[in-house]
Amino acid sequence: MRRFLDSLYRLGGYVSALQLMIIMVMVVLQVSGRILDKALLTLGMNALGLQVPGLAELAGFLLLGATFTGLAYTLTVGGHIRVDLLHRAMPENVQRALDILVTVIALAITAYGTWFSISLAYDSYDFGDLSIGMVPVPLWIPQAVMVVGLVWLLIALSDALIGLITGRITHLKDEAPQE
Repeated sequence: MRRFLDSLYRLGGYVSALQLMIIMVMVVLQVSGRILDKALLTLGMNALGLQVPGLAELAGFLLLGATFTGLAYTLTVGGHIRVDLLHRAMPENVQRALDILVTVIALAITAYGTWFSISLAYDSYDFGDLSIGMVPVPLWIPQAVMVVGLVWLLIALSDALIGLITGRITHLKDEAPQE
């Protein structure tokens, strides 16, 4: 089970990285097209008009997906921003209790967000909501990716909570996948 969960978190990191790479490719293509058009105009030729329609909107959806699908992986490798000056100054048993409390709170907030994100995605699907812009994207698609990322985070937080309670991990930052 441990290997499966670590692979699941790693998959989220890969999916997130893939979405960021797609954004990069789209931006590079857009900039290259503009440079080529400018060069053609300078040479007295007609511009080709190469551009990615709706780039900003599509990049926004991909960034949303990259953010949410990367949450669980980032948690498990200790990449979330954490101010631990006070935490490190506390005794071990207080640190552990605080980690458990914080994880329970994060789990509750994430469960709440997940529930309402599912409701939002369902409503968008049910009403046939489309994004406004050059490329009409059914809104339930990026919202569903957000839901998947939140579910991954719920699993990771539950895993971390169980690990803290059972003593498998001593601190949240200790839960890095075993390579």
